[in-house]
Amino acid sequence: QCRSLFLRNLFTIAVEILRFNPANVGRKMQSSIATSAHLFVRFRQQKLLNLLSILNSLRNRTAVAKRKIEWKVFGLGNKTYEHYNKVAIYVDKRLEELGANRVFELGLGDDDANIEDDFITWKDRFWPAVCDHFGIEGGGEEVLIRQYRLLEQPDVQPDRIYTGEIARLHSIQNQRPPFDAKNPFLAPIKVNRELHKGGGRSCMHIELSIEGSKMRYDAGDHVAMFPVNDKSLVEKLGQLCNADLDTVFSLINTDTDSSKKHPFPCPTTYRTALTHYLEITAIPRTHILKELAEYCTDEKEKELLRSMASISPEGKEKYQSWIQDACRNIVHILEDIKSCRPPIDHVCELLPRLQPRYYSISSSAKLHPTDVHVTAVLVEYKTPTGRINKGVATTYLKNKQPQGSEEVKVPVFIRKSQFRLPTKPETPIIMVGPGTGLAPFRGFIQERQFLRDEGKTVGESILYFGCRKRSEDYIYESELEEWVKKGTLNLKAAFSRDQGKKVYVQHLLEQDADLIWNVIGENKGHFYICGDAKNMAVDVRNILVKILSTKGNMSEADAVQYIKKMEAQKRYSADVWS
Repeated sequence: QCRSLFLRNLFTIAVEILRFNPANVGRKMQSSIATSAHLFVRFRQQKLLNLLSILNSLRNRTAVAKRKIEWKVFGLGNKTYEHYNKVAIYVDKRLEELGANRVFELGLGDDDANIEDDFITWKDRFWPAVCDHFGIEGGGEEVLIRQYRLLEQPDVQPDRIYTGEIARLHSIQNQRPPFDAKNPFLAPIKVNRELHKGGGRSCMHIELSIEGSKMRYDAGDHVAMFPVNDKSLVEKLGQLCNADLDTVFSLINTDTDSSKKHPFPCPTTYRTALTHYLEITAIPRTHILKELAEYCTDEKEKELLRSMASISPEGKEKYQSWIQDACRNIVHILEDIKSCRPPIDHVCELLPRLQPRYYSISSSAKLHPTDVHVTAVLVEYKTPTGRINKGVATTYLKNKQPQGSEEVKVPVFIRKSQFRLPTKPETPIIMVGPGTGLAPFRGFIQERQFLRDEGKTVGESILYFGCRKRSEDYIYESELEEWVKKGTLNLKAAFSRDQGKKVYVQHLLEQDADLIWNVIGENKGHFYICGDAKNMAVDVRNILVKILSTKGNMSEADAVQYIKKMEAQKRYSADVWS
């Protein structure tokens, strides 16, 4: 959508909070042809301090007036998280307070629902208003214009062809630090074992060696892994597009002023692009369907794709049922829309980049300084169409089994986190981590056991863990029981399906109101949550508010503020996902 804005000669600023530079925004606003700032803002919970940068850039009423800033804001967020679109709302409100001229109302996108639908609905009301405001003649059908042109390169030297590198050519063969998101380390897998004892599901314990990488981690950090797509899916997509997957090619940006010359490392082959660089198993957004429709030779199938790409109620309903509920990816769509045979290069342009997958590290560097442990549930499920969908990363990891002396490696890097043990070991902690939410707490407990073994005083460590059945998916059972015996851990376990009435960690927390108040209210302990953001984390927070209200004699509003104060003091931490 940003591309269509550029094509209409309106200035667009895409603001990623991690890279926000108010000075640059000011210069760009001054030099824009319409002095019109269209801010796309993504908020990240752990980057609250960067709000100060935005505040500094928007505090000067005179500067805003001199620039004659005209603005409209569309925010990108997720309602699962507490600070939903907070930055977008703040920027919109602050610009209004400073006397800037609003061109159009604030728009908010919710990635927990359909963020693209939110944007398209907002955009279709936005265009007539902005055209009227700037005296632009609007109307007519939106023309689909390719952003990249194809260049086939059959004569390029083999040593100049990317084979899966993220940035630097030959970085896979010639490893050198520092290792990061653009230069991952090839970590040997030392251990890959099953944790579940039954039940038909799978949970892997994986140990990666980072020896010699100079990478360091702390308990609570994340390890990122670059997966590859399943070979059979890649082959099938090539067949559906009638493509020779070994063709060497480049996609070159038609905007010569853009700093992004290619959508992924080029030159490469279609096989490499679809294996290493593109997300082929994701649910396609509606703009992909809109472009695929142009390649349908059957009018009914073309209309079906166009309808699902529209903002009509019928189209939205069809997209929900036929694409999202049915979990159809690009391969499934081309299998079922038989007259749609797009050129493979356009498919490569349309698909999003394959992103690294992040896992909470389930070990402590004090005990395992050269190893990183990962705890991951295998994603595999049957869709309403009868197909079996598999998670990209966990399927890739499941097949990476070390055998004999032959090393099996995966590309990884470490991402630092704010999810940290208290600086004082004697501080008591409460950890809530059902399922694989246990992962970072395994590292925490390892570290506390290590400190106790050194003779140091360690505060109480209370873990609320939950799973379905003790006999099936009670992961790390022997380790947890051993820590309990040693007096390092106070374990509260909920096995939801071992009795008639389901019991979850939330129920155990409600029963332990006195204990929880003693730790976080009377002894200023730390509270941690890891796991599902949509339900569990919300329930746990609400229960905590209730406990603070009753045991701390607070109003509900005061209890909420107490938790916010804990967050500011880094005594309340959440590592959650939706």
